[in-house]
Amino acid sequence: MSKLTDYLEQEGVLVLDGAMGTQLFARGLVSGGSPEEWNVTHPERVQDVHRAYVEAGSQIILTNSFGGTRYRLQLHNLQDRVVELNRAAAQNARAAADAADHRVLVGGSMGPSGELLVPMGTMTYEECRAAFAEQAQGLIEGGVDVLWIETMSDLNEVKAAVEGAHQAATAANVDIPISATMSFDTHGRTMMGVTGTQLAKELSGLGLTAFGANCGNNIPDTEAALAEMHAAAPEMILIAKANAGMPRYEGSKLVYDGTPDVMGAYADRMRRSGVQLIGGCCGSGPEHIHMMRQVLSGEVPVPDAVAVGSSSAPFGEEVAPARSRERRMRRG
Repeated sequence: MSKLTDYLEQEGVLVLDGAMGTQLFARGLVSGGSPEEWNVTHPERVQDVHRAYVEAGSQIILTNSFGGTRYRLQLHNLQDRVVELNRAAAQNARAAADAADHRVLVGGSMGPSGELLVPMGTMTYEECRAAFAEQAQGLIEGGVDVLWIETMSDLNEVKAAVEGAHQAATAANVDIPISATMSFDTHGRTMMGVTGTQLAKELSGLGLTAFGANCGNNIPDTEAALAEMHAAAPEMILIAKANAGMPRYEGSKLVYDGTPDVMGAYADRMRRSGVQLIGGCCGSGPEHIHMMRQVLSGEVPVPDAVAVGSSSAPFGEEVAPARSRERRMRRG
């Protein structure tokens, strides 16, 4: 039994963290800067984000390594520092987790490469797998408890990432759980047209501990995709890490309409629907996670709040369609 499944067996449901990018921008990261480089140049600020989520009640925190493949790091001329930066990301999260007053696991965030696989792009499957194996090596060396593949659109990229993660774990002689989530942001499908049902059928045989949905266009799309996954693979541990409602611009600032109450109500729906790993993505901060933890622990009643365009329909019932949006290339 892995640390993740052991913790789930004890608690039933675990609370994840929220957005990373917006928290780093609030601490001084400039637009166009590399969040991953901050793991070594400003480790105290990265750890401060992790601590804020731990204090809010997160039981799993994700490393600041969403763009940690060589393809993404190449945008900042950091492609030769993949292992170093991912190791540092894991060590920063590990420091916050180990200092917590409750048990906290560390998930090694592995976001999309930003490249398209052949024939639509130039990246081969083998190159993709190698890139994720390299990233996973650094995360494992830094002490993560789970390899957490997230915000994917292409099933083949997910498969390459999973194979790369397994490859790195085998090379390090460790038995580490692997999870994967996709972003349902285009009329209930991923940007590459994948449905929740397809995800469940295609990924069920890859040796994953959990899979699910994160980011996306809005809360209802995430819930609908998870409903499909639950129907297709009812025995699987599911992950829900939705954005905090719908984004809109207020002047030059992008804000989300999902209040802590909206996210608390969403967390309750997810738990009642059988999802066991529940957190937030873009637009969600420690205040959202704190409300979600309070709701899930029974400390406060479930808020009477529904996200814009959402319904409170449980799994198996229709939810409203949503607008499409561009694929996210940064967590939060």
